[in-house]
Formats: sequence, C-alpha cells, structure tokens
Amino acid sequence: MEGIIIEDTQLRIAAQNGHEAFLQCILQEIKRSVGGSLDGDALAKLSTDQLTLWAYDVLREELLEGGFIQLIHNGWADFFFKNPFALVMKQWGVRDLSKLMYGAAKLYKVYSEEIMKDCTDEEFMALYERYPQFEEFDDDFVEKEEEFTSNIAQYVDENISHFCTIS
Repeated sequence: MEGIIIEDTQLRIAAQNGHEAFLQCILQEIKRSVGGSLDGDALAKLSTDQLTLWAYDVLREELLEGGFIQLIHNGWADFFFKNPFALVMKQWGVRDLSKLMYGAAKLYKVYSEEIMKDCTDEEFMALYERYPQFEEFDDDFVEKEEEFTSNIAQYVDENISHFCTIS
C-alpha cells in the first residue's frame, strides 16, 4: 500500500463539509501518490480499499454524467464488471449499490459489444434510445447516490487506516 499521509486538521475540515468532501480529501492524496492516473502502476501500488474508493469516484462521475451506457462506452465496464467491485461494495455494507452493479452487469454482458463500438456523438446519443433497459439502473443510482456516498464515507471513516495515515 502506498504511504498516504493526511493531516488530521485537513481531514476534519473536509469532514465538516460533508461526506463527498471527506472522500475527496482522501482521494486527492491517493491520486497524488501515484501521479493521478488509474493505470497499472496505480494498481500495483495501492491497496484494494484505496483502489475501490477511487473506482467509486470514477463510477459516480460516469453515472451522474451519462449513466451506464457512458460508463461502458468510455471503456470502464471491464474495470467494474470483471473485477470484484460489487462484492467489495457488499463487504463495505453498501448492499444496494452491490445489487445495482450485479443487475447492470447482466445488461453489460448482453449489449456491451454494440455499446463499446466507436461512433459519432449522434450515434452515441442514439444508444440511450436503443437500450432503455439501462435507465432503471441509472435512475436508481442517481436516486441513491447520496446514500451510497454516505455509506462509503462511513466505511472509510471506520477503517481509515486502510486508506491513509493521519498525522
């Protein structure tokens, strides 16, 4: 695990600004420690918990911006659906997110090849009409995002030593 050190006051101030700010404070240091790229080097240097937190940040950004179709089209699907992300969410106590990911993974297996093809912006936007099955999962994520983020922040807070060292 990469040595990530965060000042206690910095973390406390972030926590006072809410769950998202708390997580972003930790994520900023995790990302900085490996040069800001979620690549093979980061995978080798970071712990499973650190990587999972970063993965949640990516997932959240992709889903809030464009849903599962965007996540799949942008090449992130294998990272989420072929790795134990959903299982780890269950272990962290974020069961509804785990269930959502398993459900979306079923659709991914059926439609991924078509969604991942290179296409124009217009063709990409048409994917939402062609695959409305993803809307339920997108809507569910958006509706529960604050709860998911809160649950993850609680897990991180209760297991802070898995993510960083407080100085």
